[in-house]
Amino acid sequence: MTLRKRKGAAVPHETARTWTITELAGEYAVTLRTLRHYEEVGLLSPERRGTARVFHQRDRIRLELILRGKRLGFTLPEIATIVNMYDEQPGEAGQLEYLLDQIEVRRAELAQRRRDIEDTLTELDEVERRCREDLSRLG
Repeated sequence: MTLRKRKGAAVPHETARTWTITELAGEYAVTLRTLRHYEEVGLLSPERRGTARVFHQRDRIRLELILRGKRLGFTLPEIATIVNMYDEQPGEAGQLEYLLDQIEVRRAELAQRRRDIEDTLTELDEVERRCREDLSRLG
């Protein structure tokens, strides 16, 4: 039996709140397949009780970070790097510095994408204007 710290006291792991894969999937509006995939790639590591997966608070927190990373446009390998840095060297400070660097990169990518979209919209306006002129000349 593993122990967890709760407000300074060691508590048996089994007494902490757990979730089934179905409960976690429903709560976060993801598929069972998604959670299994995150487990396969090492982002989640639920406890196994027979064939059942038992998710603990750590898994929930990691899932929230994974989903936030996905919403922000990070790839799963990028998310894995960020999330796993918390437990490894250089620890939380290194994790935060790396995340700040990645935010800067992501922001630059999105700014470029915004410029590309604005350029495309301008070009579409021009093509539309020409098409309307040509149609009025033909009609």
